[in-house]
Amino acid sequence: QVQLVESGGGLVQAGDSLRLSCAASGRTFSSLYMTWFRQAPGKEREFVTASTRTGGTTYYADSVKGRFTISRDNAKNTVYLQMNSLKPEDTAVYYCAAARTLSRSAGTYDFWGQGTQVTVSS
Repeated sequence: QVQLVESGGGLVQAGDSLRLSCAASGRTFSSLYMTWFRQAPGKEREFVTASTRTGGTTYYADSVKGRFTISRDNAKNTVYLQMNSLKPEDTAVYYCAAARTLSRSAGTYDFWGQGTQVTVSS
């Protein structure tokens, strides 16, 4: 089992930056693909970004490309999401997720954090 705990959400203004963290328990972190999803009110959970197990390759949704950066520190069992130039449409609950395969589909993921709220005011 892997437990994931997100932190770092908050209320910011458009154009500001936030850094989310997701700390994982267990000894298998480096064997897992790590991904961030988000879910806005009334909308489906959507893929944001993913990292391969070493962090050597990353993937982004078009809506966040160039603004968000995923990174991971396997020694600390932590994955990060640096969010710059935030927009009101980035407002959502952000979830980190882990799986043994890489996918943009939420159904693929075995382990989820509880989510952290990000609110961007205009």
